[in-house]
Amino acid sequence: MTESQTPVAAGPEFSGLPLAPAVLANLQRLGYERMTPIQAASLPLALAGRDLIAQAKTGSGKTAAFALPLLAKLDPRSFAVQALVLCPTRELAEQVAQEIRRLARAEDNVKVLTLCGGTTLRPQAASLAHGAHVVVGTPGRILDHLSRETLVLDGLNTLVLDEADRMLDMGFADDIAAVVKRCPAERQTLLFSATYPDGVTKMARRFMRDAQEVKLAERHSAGKIRQRFYEVGEDERLEAVARLLEHFRPVSTLAFCNTKQRCRELAALLQAKGLVALELHGELEQRDRDQVLVQFANRSCSVLVATDVAARGLDITGLEAVINVDVTPEPELHVHRVGRTGRADEAGLAFSLASLNEMDRVGRIEKMLGEEFEWSPLSELTSSDDPEPLRPPMATVQILGGRKDKIRRGDVLGALTKDVGLRGDQVGRIDVNEFSTYVAVDREIAREAANGLNAAKVKGKTVKARRL
Repeated sequence: MTESQTPVAAGPEFSGLPLAPAVLANLQRLGYERMTPIQAASLPLALAGRDLIAQAKTGSGKTAAFALPLLAKLDPRSFAVQALVLCPTRELAEQVAQEIRRLARAEDNVKVLTLCGGTTLRPQAASLAHGAHVVVGTPGRILDHLSRETLVLDGLNTLVLDEADRMLDMGFADDIAAVVKRCPAERQTLLFSATYPDGVTKMARRFMRDAQEVKLAERHSAGKIRQRFYEVGEDERLEAVARLLEHFRPVSTLAFCNTKQRCRELAALLQAKGLVALELHGELEQRDRDQVLVQFANRSCSVLVATDVAARGLDITGLEAVINVDVTPEPELHVHRVGRTGRADEAGLAFSLASLNEMDRVGRIEKMLGEEFEWSPLSELTSSDDPEPLRPPMATVQILGGRKDKIRRGDVLGALTKDVGLRGDQVGRIDVNEFSTYVAVDREIAREAANGLNAAKVKGKTVKARRL
């Protein structure tokens, strides 16, 4: 493997890349003005056909860094699967597929298919039978389709391993190896990973040819993330989270716990105090998980209480605060947790609660980062002058009907503004899933919006809607 030196300054224009004029025009329409550091470092190499190992975290622009090269090689007239992207979670796979579809708008009829667990195999097999150009999915489900021969990779020319370190953490090493065995030897392989544990290096040696290595030295700007530690007794830890939220009043907070049990206890305590808090851990059904994530991403939920495994692959923008309810035993994981706030040049808050028996973990994190943390007393956390509990600005209305019913965002927005009479600024993010559509509306008018949709029509049809 050879390593290329990443340019320190970000921001070259996409027009300097060997991309078709229609692709460049589409990038401009989508608001891609200048390249992020990972794009500037990896795109010239990937577009030249090189195998690539790139160090990049979620939120760094890495999807475009592998999507543009794989799209550049597609033959839209051939409905064989020509690119495969492996992701650790269904949520990340959905995000990646959505972004590839946006980037593929320059070319007519590029079909991008998502294959993940949590839904039945048969509809996925039927979609594959009609042909697809790009498949994005989780290793286990991809392997299921390969073993049933509903997915054939004979025409594959690009394989992408996204968040490779997380896939290994989740025990996908054997599944990945089995998938790679089914891929043609003559292909381009692009591997993206936030960290470089031994497993990733071994994987790269096994599956890649003379790979270029791109490492970005940049971390999140320390000045943008305000990091504080509080010493707590074991019995005051959960109450301390409530005090932090009441004192700083962040609109959107991700609270990390080391165990599912801690997640449940903290979510219950916060809900009892009148906060809109939801939990995310491995025992949730896929449907419940989807609804939790939609509500947090569209600002209908103030606090998401999650384990690290459950939060993998999430890319939530506009996150004001991260709270480490427990200190993680892995220093690298602490950096990932904290790095989820303060993105895109926004300021962020990162709070960590540590008991005396966790001080050795704190010491390991300080050693890795080469800095001493700022400690604050819990006594500084005062109740807000505002007696109201922290409330999210939005609420979510669920419509029964989604992509399968040909519903699009514009249809929902039109029904809400024209038929129900809402102003455009009262409607937030609209997520259209396979069988359901979720729309964020101003909290005060959520019931009115749901009732209005039940009385109106979306795409000429009567729908059922309810406030979540």
